[in-house]
Amino acid sequence: MTKPSLPELLHAAVAAVGGTERPGQVTMAETVAEAIDDGSHVLVQAGTGTGKSLGYLVPALAHGERVVVATATLALQRQLVERDLPRTVDALQPLLRRRPEFAMLKGRSNYLCLHRLHEGMPQDEEEGLFDQFEAAAPTSKLGRDLLRMRDWADETETGDRDNLTPGVSDRAWAQVSVSSRECLGASKCAYGQECFAEMARERAKLSDVVVTNHALLAIDAIEGAPVLPQHEVLIVDEAHELVSRVTGVATGELTPGQVNRAVRRAARLVNEKAADQLQTAAEGFERLMELALPGRLEEVPEDLGYALMALRDAARTVISALGSARDKSVQDEDAVRKQALAAVESIHDVSERITNGSEYDVVWYERHDRFGASLRVAPMSVSGLLREKLFTDRSVILTSATLKLGGDFNGVGASLGLAPEGTQSEDAPVWKGVDVGSPFDYRKQGILYVAQHLARPGRDGTRDDMLDELTELIEAAGGRTLGLFSSMRAAQSAAEELRGRLDMPILLQGEETLGELIKGFAADTRTCLFGTLSLWQGVDVPGASCQLVVMDKIPFPRPDDPLMSARQKAVDDAGGNGFMAVAATHAALLMAQGAGRLVRASEDRGVVAILDPRLATARYGSYLRASLPDFWYTTDRNQVRRSLAAIDASAKAADAEAASAGAVGAGAAGAEDAEGAEA
Repeated sequence: MTKPSLPELLHAAVAAVGGTERPGQVTMAETVAEAIDDGSHVLVQAGTGTGKSLGYLVPALAHGERVVVATATLALQRQLVERDLPRTVDALQPLLRRRPEFAMLKGRSNYLCLHRLHEGMPQDEEEGLFDQFEAAAPTSKLGRDLLRMRDWADETETGDRDNLTPGVSDRAWAQVSVSSRECLGASKCAYGQECFAEMARERAKLSDVVVTNHALLAIDAIEGAPVLPQHEVLIVDEAHELVSRVTGVATGELTPGQVNRAVRRAARLVNEKAADQLQTAAEGFERLMELALPGRLEEVPEDLGYALMALRDAARTVISALGSARDKSVQDEDAVRKQALAAVESIHDVSERITNGSEYDVVWYERHDRFGASLRVAPMSVSGLLREKLFTDRSVILTSATLKLGGDFNGVGASLGLAPEGTQSEDAPVWKGVDVGSPFDYRKQGILYVAQHLARPGRDGTRDDMLDELTELIEAAGGRTLGLFSSMRAAQSAAEELRGRLDMPILLQGEETLGELIKGFAADTRTCLFGTLSLWQGVDVPGASCQLVVMDKIPFPRPDDPLMSARQKAVDDAGGNGFMAVAATHAALLMAQGAGRLVRASEDRGVVAILDPRLATARYGSYLRASLPDFWYTTDRNQVRRSLAAIDASAKAADAEAASAGAVGAGAAGAEDAEGAEA
């Protein structure tokens, strides 16, 4: 029997999921297969509607060696494991004459810990452990959640938090889970043989395709100890998110609350001298943090330097003491000790990192209204780390609907540690970028409108002319508006003002869960939804409910963002254009994601309105526009109002026609029922 061709396999998979084969999907599958075969690297931009999941899954499954797929969102992980992979494997099995295996793998804290569930969790204020089930009143939300999780532990095969429906709060989950640092290890744990996290790792080792997330991929790269099984091919979906996720994993934080918890956890397990040393260092650090003002610390102030050295040295003393002292009076001592050790090691590592100092790190204070001050440290750039750790010993395919910014892949490539496309050098991974397009006809389906007549956004935040423009656009559209704002304050201000002006429901992010807001937005075409960052990427509402996407202004990073401004300055100092490399690239990526909310299906029509004249007038405007879908472009405010009114009228006519057809159908069914009764 001859080996099945890639088009045959793709055709079978598409039929199995009930999809339609797209030319871009075929091109993508061929590109991925080619990269896998020759061990090369490729960035694939696949627009919304391409069917990119099958575009990489089919060649990955046909390959036969282990492939890791890393994605940013929980929704896509679930879609892959619960829908796309089972159907695709069933469809390909007869053609491949083997059944590829697949598995999901996440970080340890995503799995129920049987030890913590049955033995209780270490309590800060008391010796030993406490039974969280007794401590939480069964009538409280926390108590009910804990009891439900105890029942669920007997039923679940995976122990995966995301398979618990309905879900529970982070606080409840923390009672029954552990981080990798807190884990006793399978060999030392009484429940090691039944451990859900260990079983997930074993399943991954036996699978052809392992689905994971960007955070675990980052941990695997940064910490040196392999978390993922050996693999020949890495596919990174939603690759536009990778740099921020890796940066998040590589960021360290110190807060007074965190340090005090570490002190309490270690105090009863070490000698009095070691405990007092850590307590004194913690008090000194807390006093300093009370005076901390938000902003970057280009140099660590002398008093902070002394406080951090005291913390580092005290933590080191406690770590040594924790290793040597034993106290049999502490219930389940190993678990208590391990949690204390994890807390103190974290304090030690961050203190030492900031104390040692590095030109490649950025240090800053943050202040939160609710949680107080924190001290943070993050890498200036993760591009070197990614170049070194990501692109060695395996083929890497990175894909997203938004990788080509300003007309090429080099901006995103640079953030991943890649030299410009086509560069030949010994230490630069060779790669190519491929844009497989989109099945949508953007020029016919959408309009990009820039409100050039508005005043430039100022720093004071008051924009009456923008609110007037927004009001008129929403009225013309008959609602149906997704408002994407550059800050939560701007979204709240706009919602408050327009609720007084418009007789339409306006939903605001934060007033309900994101899932409920999106459900409400999709259910009623007159409804508008306003919000900030997560809405720029997290809304998928095809059809008449979303026919106007508005961005209040170009989403440049805040000028006082310590990490972004430090990165921008570093590029400037190296002779580059920091604004274009950092701020404009950041804005282009978000705008491309935001504009992508408009056209989600081939019948969708609508307008993306940018209420910031700089997109039309500033020099960088052409770069940002080139990063967006190829909509028909206009700055004519009257034209866009006419277009929105026409789209609204068309949608209302379609709704009326559907309602009429439904009524006729119901009448016919009633007549048939009457005839049947008479007979």
